[in-house]
Amino acid sequence: MRYGNHILEIVNTSDTHMTAEQIFLALKQRYPKVVLATVYNNLNTLYQNGKIRKISMEGQPDRYDKSIRHDHLVCSGCGRLSDIYLPDITAQMEQELGFSIQSYDLKIRYLCPECRKEQQR
Repeated sequence: MRYGNHILEIVNTSDTHMTAEQIFLALKQRYPKVVLATVYNNLNTLYQNGKIRKISMEGQPDRYDKSIRHDHLVCSGCGRLSDIYLPDITAQMEQELGFSIQSYDLKIRYLCPECRKEQQR
């Protein structure tokens, strides 16, 4: 994983939820010879090792995020993805389900302020 630490740094310092292509373009500035397949392979390894999160949304490319526990708001209008920090409900869900869970991914759909304004016009 020659580029793994650099990709991890890009994901962890980003204030957005970057796609593989965006990460590739950022890495290419530092390593012009890097190829997109290398970025995908490293992202998969980082994700499988729990170092980053992969956010999948229907009709959009996967996005990558810090592994810090948090949830997401997804605008149904424009697709904007935003972080939201809610209390961890793992213990509550385990008690309700009656078994241990590894993790959960909460995505709350809503209409962002800009889309609400546009809808009112």
